[in-house]
Amino acid sequence: MQTAKAFMDQAQRQSGLSDFGPDSFREGLEVLTDSLSQEARLNELGEQFLSHRIVTHLTQRLQVEEWYRRHPEIDDEPIDKPLFGLSLPRTGSTALSFLLAEDPEIRYLRRWEAAQPCPPPGTVEGDDPRAVEERQKQQRAGLQSHTPSGGKEAAECQDLMALDFKSHIFQAFAYVPRYSAWLLDADLESTYRYQRRVLKLLQWQMPTRPWRLKCPTHLLFLDDLNKAFPDARFVMTHRDPAEVIPSVVDVYADILCRFTEHSDNDYLIELNLQHWSKGMERTLAFRDKGHEHRFYDIAFSDMQADPIVQVCGLYGWMGEAVSEAFREGMARWWQDNESQRQSRPKGLSPGQRYGIDVEAMRPYFAGYCQRFSG
Repeated sequence: MQTAKAFMDQAQRQSGLSDFGPDSFREGLEVLTDSLSQEARLNELGEQFLSHRIVTHLTQRLQVEEWYRRHPEIDDEPIDKPLFGLSLPRTGSTALSFLLAEDPEIRYLRRWEAAQPCPPPGTVEGDDPRAVEERQKQQRAGLQSHTPSGGKEAAECQDLMALDFKSHIFQAFAYVPRYSAWLLDADLESTYRYQRRVLKLLQWQMPTRPWRLKCPTHLLFLDDLNKAFPDARFVMTHRDPAEVIPSVVDVYADILCRFTEHSDNDYLIELNLQHWSKGMERTLAFRDKGHEHRFYDIAFSDMQADPIVQVCGLYGWMGEAVSEAFREGMARWWQDNESQRQSRPKGLSPGQRYGIDVEAMRPYFAGYCQRFSG
């Protein structure tokens, strides 16, 4: 694995650009590359995949800064009252983000633009080739589907956060304990300010519409997110953590085993318990610091029973109308994904497969369960 400097030199050489913008990304990049070299024990595929990812994110920073240099007016783009979805994973939050993407009057983060923000989509005439390219890349990767699919393909904020090299996406790809420990207590204000910078670029020369964004790991960093998006609103989906954590460990294990021959499931269990319980603890503290009115809550069971009613409730809380086109789009997407919701993998559950004692994990989430159960 190359050093941070070698990756930066490679990105500059390949792009012909030199300005990475603010230096906030450097510490995360250095911790990550050191952790990958010292701890990850990547196989050949993992080495290639992570190296490509790092160069890609650095190149994207160079491209973003170049667009801002040529068009400083991008910074004047308004971003008002974005709605952030946040929750433990596997709580219906992805389905909710796909449903919200059916609203023709809003702006959501499309997977292909999250993966390749430049050129700004508003500058591309006709069909954007990145949309087709992204679909083909997902098919070639052949990763097991862990979430709903189809429709508008709303993306999480992880790729944009990775531009500041403070993103959980890296620990999903590799064993990087030192990076994970550093990330848990890192200051992400610069990460969210850079995300805001990229969102402005993505909406430039397009109609201004309110953003609908989503990422489970926002749970950990709401104080920092609030500094960059002080008028943000939040929708939080809820489910019993004992049902959630084994499934999350299964997702991590499925991805990680492709990039290393040294799987460590006990580490993955402890890693996820630590990060998600800390995230929930911080979120409850944030809500209790005078921000409770900025949250709308949806139970997983209510979401499964009638998602459109839940979205209508959310829009009523925001003071916004649900149009007929939006309602029809949601109904169509929910029906198209019915077969995936009803299919359940045969054999052992993730908890059984990884030997997870679900009762032992409940104390980690005692405060959360006491507040939101029932």
